[in-house]
Amino acid sequence: MNRFQYARPETVAEAVALLEEYGDDARLLAGGTDLVIELRNRWVEPKVVIDLKHIPELTPSITVRDDVLSISASTVMTDIAEDELVQRHFPALVEAAVVVGSVQIRARATLAGNICNGSPAADTSPPLLVYDAVVVIAGPEGTRRTPVDDFIVGPGKTSLGRGELVTAVELPIPQRPFGAAYTRLTRRRGTDLASITLCCGVDTDGHTRLAYGSVGPRAFLEIDDTGTLADPSVSIEEKVAPLDQLFHRASPSPKSLRASPDYRLAMLRVLGARALETALGRLTKEQV
Repeated sequence: MNRFQYARPETVAEAVALLEEYGDDARLLAGGTDLVIELRNRWVEPKVVIDLKHIPELTPSITVRDDVLSISASTVMTDIAEDELVQRHFPALVEAAVVVGSVQIRARATLAGNICNGSPAADTSPPLLVYDAVVVIAGPEGTRRTPVDDFIVGPGKTSLGRGELVTAVELPIPQRPFGAAYTRLTRRRGTDLASITLCCGVDTDGHTRLAYGSVGPRAFLEIDDTGTLADPSVSIEEKVAPLDQLFHRASPSPKSLRASPDYRLAMLRVLGARALETALGRLTKEQV
């Protein structure tokens, strides 16, 4: 591990100023579950590590205002999974949060860090896409909001500019019945990177939102407005073709050691059908 400066700003403005000054030579420390490994293995060699844990504006919190649930940047996976509001309105996000790493990792890893890392296999990306989440970003020009679909760019890449950092993730609370489910495929039970991550959501207007990751450079969101997939009276056999069309952007790497491209593509369709069935079941329960 190389030597670096350690900074502990007390406000978001101070953190932004440090990021603007150091640019790519700075790294942020929130949960640290990825950063510590990167530093140890010398995958990154920053000049300064900026500790965000002492900034009151980023204190761990999950709040609701104007029908929007806001999760602050320092909120860890364990708190998200155990929060009653998240459990009630965003069960698929809970299902993703509880499988991130190990128990110890979930007590440190943050939601903001999970998406800022830019991993195509990030567990929370598909549910955030399905729930139409928005990323709140502070920077030299002030605060801006961007859909998570525009925030995630590619492997290790986001739309953050110089001097910018994520302060919160916002999820609009569904105003009508909405059923969603998250699932994943791993080589073994327990701690493992997923070969497939997938989330499906359906509403009473016949819209189906399906997001999948670990089979391309980033997680992708697809939307079906035909009503076929969201119709519980339509047989699964009749849904095979329209469901298959939603996976047109899947392009698994042939170099991956976790699973072959053919296997991933085959299982992507299996998991898609399972998540759709679960989402439809949850939608039905919400309507009762």
